[in-house]
Amino acid sequence: MTSMGSTYCGYLENNVRCQDSDRVKMAGQPDINEDLDRLSTAYGRYHGYASLCVCFSGIITNIFNITVLTRKHMRTPVNTILTGLAIADIITMSSYVPFAIHFYCIYPSSSSTPEKNSIHWMTFLLFHINLTNVTHTISIWLCVSLSIVRYIHIRSPSGASAARVRRINQSKYLVLAVYMTSTIVMIPNYLTNEMKESTHNETNSTIFVLKSLRLGSNDTEPLVLVNVWMYAVLAKLVPCLLMSIFGGLLLYQMHSKIRLRKSFLKFSGSSHIKLQEHSRTTKMLISVIVLFLVTELPQGVLIILSATKMSFFETVYLPLGDVMDIVALINNSINFVLYCSMSTKFRETFLRLYCGCTIQKHSRNGHALREKADTYTNNNQL
Repeated sequence: MTSMGSTYCGYLENNVRCQDSDRVKMAGQPDINEDLDRLSTAYGRYHGYASLCVCFSGIITNIFNITVLTRKHMRTPVNTILTGLAIADIITMSSYVPFAIHFYCIYPSSSSTPEKNSIHWMTFLLFHINLTNVTHTISIWLCVSLSIVRYIHIRSPSGASAARVRRINQSKYLVLAVYMTSTIVMIPNYLTNEMKESTHNETNSTIFVLKSLRLGSNDTEPLVLVNVWMYAVLAKLVPCLLMSIFGGLLLYQMHSKIRLRKSFLKFSGSSHIKLQEHSRTTKMLISVIVLFLVTELPQGVLIILSATKMSFFETVYLPLGDVMDIVALINNSINFVLYCSMSTKFRETFLRLYCGCTIQKHSRNGHALREKADTYTNNNQL
C-alpha cells in the first residue's frame, strides 16, 4: 500500500487505498517506516496481478480438493473438515478477485477518484471486508478443529463401521458450528466498518471512503477497540495457541504409535505401506497447521501492536497490508499441492477422477496389493 494521497482503506487483512486517514510522520519515528513505505510502493504495483494469479489457481485447486475429498471412499472426519476449509478458501478468493481487479488493476493509484470510490464499489468493499474476515476466521478455526479431531483419532482410533459413520456426522456438525459461530462472533466487525461521504479535491465531486479506525490514538472508539481485540484474540492468538498445543500432541502421539507398532508387530508389505501412508497423512496435516501458524501468528501480534502502540497501525501495519494479503492467499491455495505430494490416496483418487489413470501397486512377490479400503484406513487417512 503506497503513501500517496490522503485516503486509505486498511482493515486487518483487507488493504486498499480508500480509507479516510490522516497519515502524518511523527517526529522521531525510526527510518524503518520509510523502508516499509518503499517496499509497499514497489510491491503494490504488482499486488493486484499477483493476487489474481494466486486466486484463480487457488479456486481451481480447491475445487479439485472438494471433488476428491467428497468421493465415497474418501469420506472421513478429517476429510469432512478439509472440505469445509476448501469451501471457505474458495469464498475468500472469489471475493478477492473483483476487489483486486477494481482497486489494484484498473485503479492502481492510491488516490481516490469518483469512479474508483463510487457508492456501489465502496458498498462492495464493505461487503468484501466483512465476508473475508468471516471466511478467514472460519478457516483458522477449522484448522484448529482439524488438529483436535486428528489427535483424538490417533489417541483412540475407531474400528467399527458405526463408530466411523458417527464420527463423520459429528465432523459435519462441527464444520457447521464453526461457520455459524464465526459469523456471529464477527458482528462487532460489521458494526465497526462504516462508509462516509467525502469531496474529491480536484473535481469537487462526491466520493465515498471508509471511516478511519484511528487505531493507536487517544480518540479510538470503544467499539473499534473491542472489535480489534476480539479479532486479534479469538481469530488469531487463541487459534494459534490451540494449534500449537494439539499439533505438538499430534506429533508426539504419531511417533509414539510408530515406535509401539515397530516394537510389537511384524509388518507384512501391505501393513507397512498402510503405516507409512498413515504417518504421511499426519505429517501433511501438521504441515497445514504450520502454514497457518506462520501466516496468522505474526498478524495477531501486529494487530495487538496496532491497538496499543501510537501510530503503529498507520506506519507499520498498513504498509505491510498487501504482503500479508498475498501470504494469506497463498496459504489458501497451497493445500492441493500438500495433499498431492504427501497423500498417496488423495493423489490416486485425483488421477482416477480427472485423468482416468489407475495405479497398480505390487508387493514384493509380484502380486497386486488391494486398495487400502478397510475400516481403519478409511477412518484414518486422507
